[in-house]
Amino acid sequence: MRIFLAAVLTAGLAACATPTPFEPADGQGYGFADQKIEDNRYRISFRGNSLTTREQVETALLLRAAEITLENGYDHFFVVSDETETERRTRVTDLGPRYGAFGYYGFGPFPYYARGFGPGFFGPGFNDVDIRETQRYTAIAFVVLGRGPKPEGDLTAYDARDVQKNLSGAVVRREK
Repeated sequence: MRIFLAAVLTAGLAACATPTPFEPADGQGYGFADQKIEDNRYRISFRGNSLTTREQVETALLLRAAEITLENGYDHFFVVSDETETERRTRVTDLGPRYGAFGYYGFGPFPYYARGFGPGFFGPGFNDVDIRETQRYTAIAFVVLGRGPKPEGDLTAYDARDVQKNLSGAVVRREK
């Protein structure tokens, strides 16, 4: 049973040790998701884990828009509206007495060891604390698909083939 639990924990930690791969959203919502609104209008999102940078999330979103455009027989797309949301979390973990399960207590030449007493027993700052802040980004865009050459001078228009060619190597893909 211990070996099984160790294997499950190791697999879980390995899955969290890389940026979110470019693939459909998993059970926790990480990855891309798209929703068809009209024949040529989509809502697309890409949610990354805490190891996925804002740039990676936004790049994955554009690449997914290009894929949808080409899969539906269109040539270019317009980003009608887009937004990148940031979710910040701070986690504080009390690591207990500084010297492990049995703490070193006392001062001067007469130290003694005892099982840890609760936090704050010897005053503030006696226990070690680990503080970690994580950030997760979610990019969301509404896109409209178009046929023919991309309109010149329209900064909201993207050529789907160019986007696919230029951004395919910039996303993380799951190893098979």
